[in-house]
Amino acid sequence: MNWLPLALLSAFAIATVDALTKRYFSGEDPWDAAAARFVWSGVLLAPWAWSTWRPPLDPAFWGWVLALVPLDMLAMALYVRAITTAPLSHTLPYLSFSPVFSMLLAFVLLGEQVSAFGAAGVLLITAGAYLLNGASLSRGGWLSPLRAMVSERGPRLMLLVALIFGVTGVLGKGAVHYMPGVAFGPLYAVLLALGTALAMGLSGRSPWTIARRRPVAVGGVAAAMALMVATHFVAIEQVAAAYMIAVKRTSMLAGLLYGAWWFRELELGRNLAAAALMLGGVALILLP
Repeated sequence: MNWLPLALLSAFAIATVDALTKRYFSGEDPWDAAAARFVWSGVLLAPWAWSTWRPPLDPAFWGWVLALVPLDMLAMALYVRAITTAPLSHTLPYLSFSPVFSMLLAFVLLGEQVSAFGAAGVLLITAGAYLLNGASLSRGGWLSPLRAMVSERGPRLMLLVALIFGVTGVLGKGAVHYMPGVAFGPLYAVLLALGTALAMGLSGRSPWTIARRRPVAVGGVAAAMALMVATHFVAIEQVAAAYMIAVKRTSMLAGLLYGAWWFRELELGRNLAAAALMLGGVALILLP
């Protein structure tokens, strides 16, 4: 299947995960939200991981994985904290910076080069994120989004998440050089589940606690997260990491709609107008 619909499906899935997490886990321990996202999505994908498992021939594969798992766990812990302590419209736009980080890191680590149109598209998406954030914050001039990165905790956390996601996106692309994405995605979900469960155990927590208390919410988050993981790695295997991650950042459009629908977050019209600039960036990426 072509990478674009897979990337868009992955974007919709992660937006759904974010909205469900904010709606049902805002008052919970962040570890409970992490359990729903990581532990139980890994459980759902475990049969797929088992059926597609083939030992990688090159031991370098495990180097990519060992670097990827702890960074993703750190990023998602910060991510959950950011979206549960601030409006989605104040935090999600900062994720658009991750393709810029990925574009630079992919060149350094993987030797990937993007076209002039592709680079312009990535930068246009980033510019759209800046304008989107400027529209969602109180009026304060063109520098208000930059000031928010320093003065507001939610945007600051999400900017750090964007940097880490830029790194992990490249590491994930490196891993699928050694194992097909259709097999690596579920395997990686299982590894994240084991890592998260171990971290919870060391902190005196259990993933069973939230599953017993909120089974429907946990099931919804886990299912959407499993869909995101499955589609992400199949898509990124087919195209430059920066392109796939940039298109995946259109998740913020669905996130803003969720924010207006479920959380009554305002200024949707101006948010969507700024987000149109990001869609222009996606169009540039798709040019031959």
